[in-house]
Amino acid sequence: MAVIGVILTAPAPGRGQTRPAATLTLQGAGATFPAPLYRRWISVYTTEHPEVAIDYKDVGSGEGVKRFVAASLDFAASDGAMSDEQMTQVNAGVRLVPATAGMVVLAYNLPGLGGELKLSRDVYLDIFDGTIVKWNDPRIRAGNPGLTLPNRSIVIVARQDSSGTTFALTNHLSTISAPWRNVGPGVGYLVDWSRRATLARGNEGVAARVKISEGAIGYVEYGFARRLGLPMASLQNRAGRYVAPASPAGQAALASNVKSMPPNLRLFLPDPDGEESYPLVSFSWLLLYDRYPDPQKSAALKRFVTWGLSEGQAYARELGYIELPREVAALARAAVERIP
Repeated sequence: MAVIGVILTAPAPGRGQTRPAATLTLQGAGATFPAPLYRRWISVYTTEHPEVAIDYKDVGSGEGVKRFVAASLDFAASDGAMSDEQMTQVNAGVRLVPATAGMVVLAYNLPGLGGELKLSRDVYLDIFDGTIVKWNDPRIRAGNPGLTLPNRSIVIVARQDSSGTTFALTNHLSTISAPWRNVGPGVGYLVDWSRRATLARGNEGVAARVKISEGAIGYVEYGFARRLGLPMASLQNRAGRYVAPASPAGQAALASNVKSMPPNLRLFLPDPDGEESYPLVSFSWLLLYDRYPDPQKSAALKRFVTWGLSEGQAYARELGYIELPREVAALARAAVERIP
């Protein structure tokens, strides 16, 4: 199946307006997770800076990394950063820049439930590994007294494309479960769901499939689920508390763990500490080259990314993302500034 991407560009000028022709074009591709935020950044930034055009195709993290390694882009985006092995394949070097963060939620479609669903760590793990197959399973009922749980099969909706959202989910499940890690699907951008799941492309595809499928549960970035009005489960965190996905819970997860940020800025939070922390959070990275042959393009890209790491952060919350902690944004801007 051909990869279908959405090109994120600035809107056309209104009637009677003449937009100056851009003198430089930046090409990017990758993660669907942060795509709505990048769409906003591109729209606002290129309106203020019409001398540059920016195209971003949201084709998934895995495909974005593949194109970045092949040097067919000026920048890429990934929710799984890049591995050391992948980075050694890039002759121009790699700069990992955390650009935003978000929550992976478990959105569901259960009409008439009569309340908000709570899922313990062992229960949502066993839903995804296929051990729990009915919504009225005794273990789900035990954690949700008073809810009307139907005698209906659980329909898992998962990603069919190579996805950083899948990486974030499977990294979490592998951290809390040795069987998942050692004999199950493990960690990856693309995993074998062994016919346990209905597959869809992109975060928007998973959210849309859950929306139309009674009995479904799927993993998706918070903003996509919120825009479609999908109910989202409260999940049990590492401290044993049930936490609903919301901006304060995502911010708490980052704040409790950012001191662990390594020099290369590749920090995964597969099971964050903190009483108030939502358990499924992830940074999302922009992938830049250490060296660009065109100094004009390098300068333009640095200006855009630096703007996103400063003024652009103001758009995060309204679109369902988590603003970068101040210290992380500062480290990311410093990493960009070091590019020649």
